[in-house]
Amino acid sequence: MIHVDGLISIILLAIRLVALAGAVFALVHVIRQRKDAFTAVDKLTKPVWVGILAAATVFLLVWPSVIGLFGIVAIVAVCVYLVDVRPRVDEVQRGPRW
Repeated sequence: MIHVDGLISIILLAIRLVALAGAVFALVHVIRQRKDAFTAVDKLTKPVWVGILAAATVFLLVWPSVIGLFGIVAIVAVCVYLVDVRPRVDEVQRGPRW
């Protein structure tokens, strides 16, 4: 039988690894985008997003736990970029489809 603390540790490790992978992906994505694409979709500027995602990536790498205020803030920042900002930036750079 698996000890409850061990199971919780495995779940938190999985969350941390997924969040870290998402943060690295988002950071690489934001670095590769044009600067004007962010202002074209009325989002924060590229340097601001680079700073936010770099801080989130470093925090998720260094801090041992994702539980707590900073861990949740880092995960939310990565999720906001991936779900809201990234699709809009990609869409504006692709141009009209027709």
